[in-house]
Amino acid sequence: MKTDSVIVGPNVFKVRQLNTVIVGSGAAGLNAADCLFNKGVTDIALVTEGMNMGTSRNTGSDKQTYYKLSTGGDVPDSPLEMAKDLMDGGSMHGDIALTEAASSFRGFAKLIDLGVPFSHNEFGEYVGYKTDHDPKARAISAGPLTSKYMTEALERSVRSKNIPILDGILIIGIITKGEQEKECIGLVGLDQKATGGISDRLVLFNCTNVIFATGGPAGMYKDSVYPKSQTGSNGIAFEAGVKGMNVIESQYGIASIKFRWNLSGSYQQVIPRYISTDQNGNNPEEFLTPYFDSPGALLTAVFLKGYQWPFDPRKIKGQQSSFVDLLVYNEIYNKGRRVFLDYTKNPACSLKDETFDFSLLREEAYTYMENCRILFGIPVERLIKMNKPAYELYLHHGIDLKKDLLEISVCAQHNNGGLFANNRWESNVKHFFPVGECAGTFGIYRPGGSALNNTQVSSMRAAEYIAVKYNQEPLENHRFLDLGGKQIRRIVRTAGSLLSSKTDVSNVAEEKELVRRIMSKTGGHIRNAGEIEEGLRWLKDRILRFAEITRIKDSTELGAALRNKDIMVTAYVYLSAILNYIRSGGGSRGSYLVLNEFSDDVNAVIENMKPDQGLFKDQVQCVSYDVTKSDCDVSYEKVRPVPDRDTWFESVWNKYMNKQIYE
Repeated sequence: MKTDSVIVGPNVFKVRQLNTVIVGSGAAGLNAADCLFNKGVTDIALVTEGMNMGTSRNTGSDKQTYYKLSTGGDVPDSPLEMAKDLMDGGSMHGDIALTEAASSFRGFAKLIDLGVPFSHNEFGEYVGYKTDHDPKARAISAGPLTSKYMTEALERSVRSKNIPILDGILIIGIITKGEQEKECIGLVGLDQKATGGISDRLVLFNCTNVIFATGGPAGMYKDSVYPKSQTGSNGIAFEAGVKGMNVIESQYGIASIKFRWNLSGSYQQVIPRYISTDQNGNNPEEFLTPYFDSPGALLTAVFLKGYQWPFDPRKIKGQQSSFVDLLVYNEIYNKGRRVFLDYTKNPACSLKDETFDFSLLREEAYTYMENCRILFGIPVERLIKMNKPAYELYLHHGIDLKKDLLEISVCAQHNNGGLFANNRWESNVKHFFPVGECAGTFGIYRPGGSALNNTQVSSMRAAEYIAVKYNQEPLENHRFLDLGGKQIRRIVRTAGSLLSSKTDVSNVAEEKELVRRIMSKTGGHIRNAGEIEEGLRWLKDRILRFAEITRIKDSTELGAALRNKDIMVTAYVYLSAILNYIRSGGGSRGSYLVLNEFSDDVNAVIENMKPDQGLFKDQVQCVSYDVTKSDCDVSYEKVRPVPDRDTWFESVWNKYMNKQIYE
């Protein structure tokens, strides 16, 4: 990596020249850096806003899942079988599904070698279990903190190689060349540790490639289980011409909001009590009871939230598990109350002689709890017996489920869509590789844990392609400025304008909260075209007048203000894509309801639910953003089938040796 200085207008900026910049320090970004180095691409640097800020480092569940090809047990499996199962969720390209499946064991085995404690039996079989949308028991776990262990192991490997890590730099712009066929040639970063003027704060990266591992668009939701430190950076990619792919498909579910954590698995299977209170915590009531026909239906629906955790419109009618999510939403948004899980008492409807009457449960729930030997006591006692680390996790964060209520909401958890990528994870902008959750390679439904597999497969594939095809020097600095100077000056003007308009009162936090409320209300798991249109009008005005409207109190808020712009653009693109889907006839699917008209009544919501007719299951939605007009163009492309491929060894050997597999 070479460091130099360049002049842009009246400013002198530091510029770093190198082959590849990896943006992000989660499981995908760290693996990308590690794989590049292992492939001989050493002119690299990992750039991160904060080494410990990402989702991989700070999230999990009761038993966080890694999904990969079966490695134990008696059920036969193959990459083709796994690819078909991934595609069954809808709107997923076959070549990407096959790549995810075929490469899954490589990523998994590497993590084992790096020290991630996945369990195996005495014969070395890494035996799995079934997760959601999984017919083959391919799931495995290292406990509640699986992704944290992954990032820690990968970071150790990266640091052992002395790969440069530039911490505290927020990437605020992507520089490209070309008009029709765009190529990424660099980045603009904001050094958040620097003081002084624009010249001191901004740093340029002149690079051949960018691997973009910034995670999902976490910052645009009010109700979110993403860690508070995670924001996402899809907006600057959209502004640079990177398309969105399946951005409408996100996953939502019940989660705690004081300490953000998914409440799946054993947190539900021990059947806690659901209560709501007024805003001051008074007047508690078990609000689920009036909506269920029998205690057994209610108790079993709560139990099933364990492995039917994501909100699913197919599981509402008939008082199924996702009916619980709808009732939680109803209490919070329509009644203005707060909702909690209570692990200190059994649900009132379960009681017979002051104890839980387990005979009320339907067979599936009863058999599971019997096999786990938890047909006794109160929810927290059952949780400690069944999964003590799940209890200890909250205790570690100052919440004792033996005595504390756990406040919850229905929260955004994962974006199945994101930025456009092919099966090498290169976007429509050449030399720009979105990997991990920021890439939109999943379809409508996905097996639980496939996101962790994707972090390893996508980053490995991008690194391999760069090593073979794109391992060349970056542009000369003068040529970099010739091609990207106009874009750099636009970014400099925006940042300079914000710094020059400092006032006594900041509105940065307020503006962010407004965007987040709009997205959770209109672009979350309940969607209605009329409300989305109102949100789009507000967002477009805010984007066009961003520098005029935004007020920062001091220069330390510059990064937060620019994040707001990114969030606004991301929200605008996502809502535009959602509206197009609805206006084109799309219905309720994945993890969201489409309403024919909005209603404050839960029963009316069910009646107004627009069913999914399967219109777009065999298509992938793409969306592009016009930065000059702040408008979006939405299109649909047919899902590519699993490709016919040559599996004759001698043929594969020859193609591999001649590097034809990279053509």
